[in-house]
Amino acid sequence: MQKVQKNKLWLSLFLILLAVISIPAIHLFKTKINEQQGIEHIPTGYRDDASHLNLTKVHKIVDVESTPEAIQQQLKTLLKYAAEHHLKVSIAGAKHSMGGHTIYPDGIALNMLPYNHMSFDEKSNILTIGSGATWEAALRYLDHYGKSIAVMQSFSNFSIGGSISVNGHGWQKNSPPISSSVESFTLMNAQGEIVKCSRTEHPELFKLVIGGYGLFGIILDVKLKVVDNVALTFQSISVLPEDYVNAYQKIVSNNPNVQFAYGRLRISDKHFLQQATLNYFEKIDKKPLALSQQQSKNAETKRIVFRGSVDSEYGKRLRWDLESSLNSVSPYATFSRNEILSEDAALIENKDSHSTDLLHEYFIPKQHLAQFIQDLKPVLKTKKVDLLNITIREVEHDHDAFMNYAREDVFGLVFLFNQKKTEQQEQDMQQLTQQLVDITLKNQGTFYLPYRLHVSRDKMRLVYPQTDAFFSLKKKYDPEEIFSNQFYLHYHES
Repeated sequence: MQKVQKNKLWLSLFLILLAVISIPAIHLFKTKINEQQGIEHIPTGYRDDASHLNLTKVHKIVDVESTPEAIQQQLKTLLKYAAEHHLKVSIAGAKHSMGGHTIYPDGIALNMLPYNHMSFDEKSNILTIGSGATWEAALRYLDHYGKSIAVMQSFSNFSIGGSISVNGHGWQKNSPPISSSVESFTLMNAQGEIVKCSRTEHPELFKLVIGGYGLFGIILDVKLKVVDNVALTFQSISVLPEDYVNAYQKIVSNNPNVQFAYGRLRISDKHFLQQATLNYFEKIDKKPLALSQQQSKNAETKRIVFRGSVDSEYGKRLRWDLESSLNSVSPYATFSRNEILSEDAALIENKDSHSTDLLHEYFIPKQHLAQFIQDLKPVLKTKKVDLLNITIREVEHDHDAFMNYAREDVFGLVFLFNQKKTEQQEQDMQQLTQQLVDITLKNQGTFYLPYRLHVSRDKMRLVYPQTDAFFSLKKKYDPEEIFSNQFYLHYHES
């Protein structure tokens, strides 16, 4: 009898273990096989961007030349042609903005990606790079010198010129946006002239072009400050959202060895916005491995876990639990700075042709972060668009960009939503955006401009009171408005 009971107990334990393992595996398998994969087909003569919602007919698409001499001659000729034929010029790199910032209807669309040269001055620690190069290419180039990018976004497949044009920021500790690492750049203006822009040469234009969305000219050659590549270990702690600011100050800001840090809010219905993690990378006294020696860290598995959270409460809980479990063992792993920065946006790629993933970002003064999160709860609880992620990143006061979103030290909260490609979901997103902007205004924050153009002109000017001065200066430097895009069309008042 006792033996039978033991056998039943072992059988029960085995079945429980099997369920624990098989239920997540089945969910992820179904996620993989149910992806309605379809390669986005862009018809000849059309452009789109990362939103997959801005398909627009253009006059022509021009791939730029790859050498300084050739590109300068090419662009001078092109700008003259545009002026003579009353055409607008839009500028694109990797096209990761989402509001038509790289597109103008029936305009000339520049593809800057071929302009990707690089050289490094070891004495000055300055990288000179073509604006079409990606951060990934820059990291692999610098890795040979034992160097790394100082400030960049969390994904590396964006272009340098595009990141400067949106004044992107990263998750580097105690750091302003990318503008802080830019020494200077050359710009081809609307008249076809090459202008060097820095904090001392044409400083007004320098401030306007950084975060200027391609409205003041074509960024060509960029000089960037770089830092040492180092070895890092990962650490993670659980915190209450209301304690996040104090925890960040104590664990990250006060620790000179921390180089990267970010937070994550729990977005499952269970414990919705009631739990957070603070994740950080700490420098260790060890030589970092070269990028060529580092192995892929199960990118497709991570992607499927992420995609499994779409429209799934179970998937959201599973992802949180798996990430929490992984965080507990990751301190035993060592990473290089360049490895951490080399993640590609394909890590979360949406392969469903019937939906798209859209970003929002709101920058909140540190003293208002806890209240902002509290204010989010009733709005996000009743949302009609699927929330996939909220990440928290520190951004220090930016003194460079004219259209400055970090006017003091802030935390940037990055929201990722999955939106179906329907008119109803587009309306739902517009409504949600208005609610989130209102909460941001209440908490004295700002919103990021590279995303969908769902904020009204008036409300945009409440958040960016310098807007009219910005557009006035646009007319000063480009009186014929040669450089234009859908962002300019939406927010500029003629």
